[in-house]
Amino acid sequence: MLQSIINVAHVVICLFLIGVILLQQSRGGGLGGALGSGATQVFGGRGSANFMTRLTTFMAVAFMLTSMTLAYLASAGDREMRAFDAAQQER
Repeated sequence: MLQSIINVAHVVICLFLIGVILLQQSRGGGLGGALGSGATQVFGGRGSANFMTRLTTFMAVAFMLTSMTLAYLASAGDREMRAFDAAQQER
């Protein structure tokens, strides 16, 4: 159950991270210049860059945490199997 919830959160974070990266304004304007022109008016030129940078950093950290959690949960079966094999060898 927990692994399913984390899997769903991981996919949502991944898709949101892709969107945030695509919306960032690159040196040449990029997709952020075409779609994010309203954000420039709301936050100001510098404010939107700081907001998007912080949002990208937060999403990247969340992505890494869910990745490590899923890797740990996936290895739980391996740990149980090693304990079982060790118990069998002691007999």
